[in-house]
Amino acid sequence: MIRVASYNIHKAVGTDRRRNPERILAVLNEIDADIVTLQEADRRHGARVGVIPLAMLEAHSDYVHVPFDIRADSLGWHGNAILVRKSAEILYREVVHIPSLEPRGAVMADIRTGGTTVRVIGMHLDLSGLWRRKQARAILSHLDACETKYPSILMGDLNEWSRQSGCLRDFARHYSFADCGRSFHASRPIATLDRIMVSDALRVAESGVHHSPIARRASDHLPVWAQIKPA
Repeated sequence: MIRVASYNIHKAVGTDRRRNPERILAVLNEIDADIVTLQEADRRHGARVGVIPLAMLEAHSDYVHVPFDIRADSLGWHGNAILVRKSAEILYREVVHIPSLEPRGAVMADIRTGGTTVRVIGMHLDLSGLWRRKQARAILSHLDACETKYPSILMGDLNEWSRQSGCLRDFARHYSFADCGRSFHASRPIATLDRIMVSDALRVAESGVHHSPIARRASDHLPVWAQIKPA
C-alpha cells in the first residue's frame, strides 16, 4: 500500500495572505504520504526559487525533493515538484514539456518505495479548456512513448471545473480517478480541481481531501490523498 498526495501550495501564501512555508510542511507532515506532488512550489519570477527552502524541508520533514536540475534552489519545473520520503529510491526523473499559452509543465519520476516501483506524473494544467486538452494528450503521448513501463500515478491541479468532460474525458480513457472530493477553495470547497489518477495495474483503496484546520489556512487549495495498492 502506497499513500500519495497532491497539493497546490499557492507559493505558500495562505488564505490570510501570509507566506508561511512552515504551515505547508505542517500540513504535509499531517498527511504523511509516501509520495507528494506539489503545484505552485516555486516563485514565478526571478530565479524561481522554491518557496520551501531546501534546508527547511530537510530539517522539518521526512521528505526530499526529486531534483530536475533546471535551476538551483528550485523545487521543480514551472512550479511542479515531487517529494518522496528520504527512504525512497529515485530511479529516474525528467521534465515533461507540454504545449501552453502561459508557463506550464509537468514532471515525471520513477520511484521505488516500500518494495514497489511506480511512475509518478505531477502536473498543473492551463486555465483554458482547449489548452488543457492539448496538455492532457501530450502527457498521455509522453507516457505511451516510454520504453520502460511502470504502474503509473498521475496527480495535480487539472483546473477542470466540469465533472466528466474536457481533459477528464481524455485521461479517463486510460486511467481511473480517485474519488477524492472538493478541494477548492480551501475556505469553502466547491470545486474538484485537484485529481489523482491511476493506471490499470493499480487500485485506489481509499481517498479523500485533507480538511485539517491548518490546511484550511495554509493555501487556497486543500490537499488530496489516496491509498493505492496493486490491482
